Amino acid sequence: METYTFAPAYELPRWPFEPPAELTEGARTRHPIVIVGAGPAGLTLACDLASRGVRSVLIDEDDTVGVRGASSRGICYAQKSLETFERLGIYERIAAKGITWSFGRTFSGEREVYQFNLQTDSVSKQPPFINLQQFYVEWFLVDRILELGLTDVRWKSRATRIEALADGVRLEIETPAGSYSLEADHLIDATGANSPLRAQLGVPAHASRSTDRWCISDVRFKKPLPIERWTWVDAPFNQGRGVWQHLMADGVWRIDYQMPEDCDPEEISRPEVAGARLREQLGPDVEFEFVWIGPYGYRDHLLERFRHGRVIFIGDSAHVVSPFGARGGNNGIQDAANLAWKLALVVRGEAADALLDSYDAERRPAAVENLEVTSRSARFLAPRSPAEHTMRRAVVALASRHAFARGLVNTGRMAVANAYPPAPHLPEGARTVQNLLLRPGDGQAAEARTLMQWLAGGTHFVGIWREPSRADAAAAADSLAGRPIRLLAVGGDAADAPLPRLQADDTLLRHLGLEAPGSFCLIRPDAYRAALLPHATPARIDHALARAISATETP
Repeated sequence: METYTFAPAYELPRWPFEPPAELTEGARTRHPIVIVGAGPAGLTLACDLASRGVRSVLIDEDDTVGVRGASSRGICYAQKSLETFERLGIYERIAAKGITWSFGRTFSGEREVYQFNLQTDSVSKQPPFINLQQFYVEWFLVDRILELGLTDVRWKSRATRIEALADGVRLEIETPAGSYSLEADHLIDATGANSPLRAQLGVPAHASRSTDRWCISDVRFKKPLPIERWTWVDAPFNQGRGVWQHLMADGVWRIDYQMPEDCDPEEISRPEVAGARLREQLGPDVEFEFVWIGPYGYRDHLLERFRHGRVIFIGDSAHVVSPFGARGGNNGIQDAANLAWKLALVVRGEAADALLDSYDAERRPAAVENLEVTSRSARFLAPRSPAEHTMRRAVVALASRHAFARGLVNTGRMAVANAYPPAPHLPEGARTVQNLLLRPGDGQAAEARTLMQWLAGGTHFVGIWREPSRADAAAAADSLAGRPIRLLAVGGDAADAPLPRLQADDTLLRHLGLEAPGSFCLIRPDAYRAALLPHATPARIDHALARAISATETP
């Protein structure tokens, strides 16, 4: 029998436990923001707050990242997440370490039935996707948090009890040096799918579990393959079941094999069993070594509300979807980006508490959409009835010959930045604004900067105004002085301009919807369009900004 080797385990960083003031001084302390859970969502939120100059306490029961091993876990980071990481200052590390891709192929048996290129409609500096093992992203976030220096990171600290107060939350924390309690004005639960805090508060998750089973093989092998996402609906080398294939950092391939529903998780994870699957796929002569093998099933859940008084749920504590299309971790990251700027304004007294309600009003519909999309993918990959099997066979057979059927082949709709529905503070709803490169206009001494660079360094909106009159631009600059907004003009006369001016690039104007002179796009701190004004005036801009900050309909 062939024997299989495992690559040496990764050396993950560890950070020391340091007794907090509550233990050394014996006093109960009140903090404006406490985040529990140092996964992708919790770390992104802490980093985002720190980048805005806002202090927080971050509590985690471990002292490292990942799962103390080489498990890849989440690997596909979508463009919106990558844009956020540029604003937070870690994108270059992610891009240097990870694998950039935009092209994917779907096969049925030996036949290609569908392909896509996600770069086609992109205008962002960031690519559609970068593949990188989750522990690297967490690692880079911790490094950046420590560099910014505003977050009290408390390792080896487990939240054992939560109590909702009239004006905050009380937590009991267990540590190697003893237990203590603290209070928070706002507590963010980022503890994941099995949140103990959510259970203690009695918040129902409405979970459902799938019987679909998969097994991951993280493996290195010496066989050149394209850097593309390959998916088999019914792979001949996996007994007619689904397979995904991705390249990650360090030359490691992530291959997910769909398993029989009644399989034994321990049996399918044995090296000799996983090795036999790889031999079927790669051939008898390919040299390879395992990095990690692990089975998984999946479930979904969705809270009825993401905010419960002074407790706010983000990431998997709020919503869990099946892993198809990378809509889990990416949407936790986007939860954090949505919440961070709102928390920053509220704790500084620059916005009313009602602004935090807009987090639920925006991110819960996004979670509903992701749940619907991933559920449809799950049904396509694991049909539940003879009729669904028949439908899938028909779609796959037609897809190689007819364009209409290719759109029906659903092996995981890749994560995108969700649009937000209309609301009092968003009369037209909102959609993401990609990370465009904004080039200075003629006569401007400044260097080209991306939108994320304009949004970095504090908490403010960006307003881009097409060819405003000099009088209107000067009046707006004067009336909005001291407000959280940076005004930019596009095109027009550069002589004696009262606002920084950008080149009137057709891509920029089309993407922002600036169809005519005088039109104005208001972009939020999380790079979503808050308002599009066809005929802007200083008063209308002020009104749109006030409405976006108050999260209510302003008179």
